[in-house]
Amino acid sequence: MQSLWMLAAAFLFTLMGVCIKFGAEMYSTSEMIFYRGLIGSLFLYFLMRHSGASFKTRLPWQHLSRGVIGVCSLWLNFYALSHLPLATAMTLTGMSPIWIAAILFAGAWWLGSRRIEPGLLLAIGASFIGVVLVLRPAFRAELWFAGLVALISGVLSAIAYLSVRNMGRLGEPENRIVFYFSLISIIAGLLGVATQAGLSGATGPAWHPHTVKSAALLLAIGACATSAQIAMTRAFRLGNTLVTANLQYTGIVFSSIWGIVLWNDMLDWHSWLGMAIIVGSGSAATYYNMRKTPAPAAQTVSA
Repeated sequence: MQSLWMLAAAFLFTLMGVCIKFGAEMYSTSEMIFYRGLIGSLFLYFLMRHSGASFKTRLPWQHLSRGVIGVCSLWLNFYALSHLPLATAMTLTGMSPIWIAAILFAGAWWLGSRRIEPGLLLAIGASFIGVVLVLRPAFRAELWFAGLVALISGVLSAIAYLSVRNMGRLGEPENRIVFYFSLISIIAGLLGVATQAGLSGATGPAWHPHTVKSAALLLAIGACATSAQIAMTRAFRLGNTLVTANLQYTGIVFSSIWGIVLWNDMLDWHSWLGMAIIVGSGSAATYYNMRKTPAPAAQTVSA
């Protein structure tokens, strides 16, 4: 049941995507990443101080590698959300559960602890067919680069999620994991803004001014992202990895609804069929992997 935290995370991530699409008209990707990290780190700092949680970690290098991979994925994700229709971007970046299933299977097979299962391979392949069907009515040739960026973001997300799972099973609390990720996001955002200013020949960092509307969007991005990260981390730390990963597919449904309500992005039968195939094949992949890879209990360490 702990995997159900991913349902909340998927909804909050799609709500964040809505705010990013609106915010992209007012801020650069680097700025949004900076403010997202700033809001998240401040929230978690006071939350951890209030609860008496320790900021000290025994896994500094794991936090660093997870943070770098996660920020790269986040950067690409923000770019895709800014340049693609919401449902299209969420579908492509939401392919990380497929990559997770493939990574876990390939790793087990390479170590000799797993035989090739045609059913699992068929389920993974069917997921790609479903994605193609979802993209067919919305994807345009001029958006190929943004689509490729979204696909790479999904691959990096899968690697980051597996890192989160490993840290969680070593007893690292989800608040601490997200806190250090937020700090790395701040640094990455600052470097990005400074780099953009240097490339444009500006004398100082290229920060855009705030309005009430834009500030509210930034707060919403930070709040949704932080809450979603906590829920996602808890799901991967305490739940079954593949069940949790496949629940991320609900983000496709949520983003489609947002697209219809806010941008009148009506879906045709190709999209609905594609979503059904993705959910069905994802469930099949979960079934095959759960037979061989039960989720071990999380280890506990001093916080």
